[in-house]
Amino acid sequence: MKISELATKTRVPAKTIRYYETAGLLSTPLREANGYRCYSTDDIDTLIFIRRCRELNIPIDEIKQLVAVQRKPEASCDTVDNIIAEQLARVRQTQQELAQLEQALAMLATSCSHKQVQNCAILQSLKAD
Repeated sequence: MKISELATKTRVPAKTIRYYETAGLLSTPLREANGYRCYSTDDIDTLIFIRRCRELNIPIDEIKQLVAVQRKPEASCDTVDNIIAEQLARVRQTQQELAQLEQALAMLATSCSHKQVQNCAILQSLKAD
């Protein structure tokens, strides 16, 4: 199948598919006589897998590891487990940072009762060190 069909079936833009090839996440496809890329059904599965990993914000380098480990079905799941555990830790860290950000913004949002910029407590707080 051509890249446009692969893009439709996987909901991944053709430009992104080309990037994944360049990044080494997706195998370089065969070329037809006219130069068009020719993809297989295995490429659909791989691309959906990559898309799902990206939806979970797993970094490209770690997705490469997850793609590679699938080529060794007898291998231990340690790599997979570690990647997911690390991603979960990053998400939890981000949640803590976002909670702190939310608190700071909530305090700012309720700190100003003035109607003029010259007396705005929010702007004064943002200028303070």
